[in-house]
Amino acid sequence: MADLYIIHGWTYTVEPWKKTLEILRENSIDVKMLHVPGLTEESKKVFTIDDYVKWADQNIPDGAVALGHSNGGRILLNLCAKNPEKLKYLILLDSAGVYEPTVKKKIVEKIAKVGKPLKKITLVDKAFHKLTGSTDYSKAPKNMKETLANMLSSDKDLDFKKVTTKTFILWGKKDTTTPPRQATKMYESLPNAELKFYANWTHAPYISSPDELARAIMALISRMKK
Repeated sequence: MADLYIIHGWTYTVEPWKKTLEILRENSIDVKMLHVPGLTEESKKVFTIDDYVKWADQNIPDGAVALGHSNGGRILLNLCAKNPEKLKYLILLDSAGVYEPTVKKKIVEKIAKVGKPLKKITLVDKAFHKLTGSTDYSKAPKNMKETLANMLSSDKDLDFKKVTTKTFILWGKKDTTTPPRQATKMYESLPNAELKFYANWTHAPYISSPDELARAIMALISRMKK
């Protein structure tokens, strides 16, 4: 069993994680990055949150420590809500999962489900870029748009009270995708959680602050081993 399993967010490559992973491995942290199906590999399937929960359950051993970034956090939260004993510890990094019915999310959900041509809808392009990090919503395959809509909609039904797993929340104060208020709401809703903010982190600290992120993770792993 690895020391840490990571589920990345909505991204088509995990290359930006390279620096953080290198630092962790150089410091004897056995880390395994899981590649989320439908994102880092080609697939025509439309995924639901239940699909991703089953996938995570199959790929992470019982009693493991797992970290989820953004959409990866959403997946792990749903996994732990279903089976709180699955993980020994849960680490949430600028996680998705807090439902806020904003105008942008409503647009993405509606358009994704309808599946109409989007090349001229600049607002939707910008919304998708903000929510996912992708450069162009109109170029995303229809199944990916529908998968994103499913992920956003699933937050309505996520019951944080069921996640009794010991949880460590790491969050960037400069995060504008999942802003700090969502971290506070998550912390207040989870029964067994700790929250720490980092002044210079963005939504993707593995890009903006890879060294500091690695140190933060190593500090947690060290605590867990005591």
